[in-house]
Amino acid sequence: MKTRAFVFARGGSKGLPRKNVKLLAGKPLLSYSIDLARKMSMFEKVYVSTEDNEIASVASDFGATVIKRPDELAKDDSDEWLSWQHAVNWSIAADGPFDRFVSLPATSPLRNQHDVQLACDKFSASSFDACITVTPSSRSPFFNMVTLGVDSEVTIVSDGMDIRRRQDAPKVYDITTVAYVTSPEFILRNAGLFKGHVCAVPVPKARAVDIDDMIDFKLAETLLMDAQDNA
Repeated sequence: MKTRAFVFARGGSKGLPRKNVKLLAGKPLLSYSIDLARKMSMFEKVYVSTEDNEIASVASDFGATVIKRPDELAKDDSDEWLSWQHAVNWSIAADGPFDRFVSLPATSPLRNQHDVQLACDKFSASSFDACITVTPSSRSPFFNMVTLGVDSEVTIVSDGMDIRRRQDAPKVYDITTVAYVTSPEFILRNAGLFKGHVCAVPVPKARAVDIDDMIDFKLAETLLMDAQDNA
């Protein structure tokens, strides 16, 4: 089975400017996804899709093949699914057809090979259209989440459900950016990931940090340094 890894990294970032090339423990954030993918023998190619010249340079330096993303697919309001379709078409045109698409967002530097392999194996052993990674949520819409109305009036999200203890609430999970696995055919024939049947594999919180702002970045840096010290 031909499997290819894709990292989608825009130059723009509102929460943490230039985060994809920001140094995390001495290495560009982007490099963690590339390095992990290149260590895994199942990936025949590792691509980085970007419109940004600096990101493209870093990607090349760390051994990835750069896909030049059109500017219209790299705006703040651009649908990343369209970038997935663009990358799949580019990859097929450049390197021929393949069987399994794996997105490894740059914002999850703490993932390990086992996490990615687990998602790939789950996808391949199932009849699902895609497999994602999840982690236990620290907040539940069934117990401790509210909406604010007029004059900041509080309404319980699960209004109408008589759940009085956290332990009684249904378990919910956050989608992580550790890995997304699907097929090129599904991407090209559909308008979004959840247009199909999706399964998931759990990832521990310590490896599921998704960097969106400086707080996330500092947390990832602390966990990464701790892991290196204990290695």
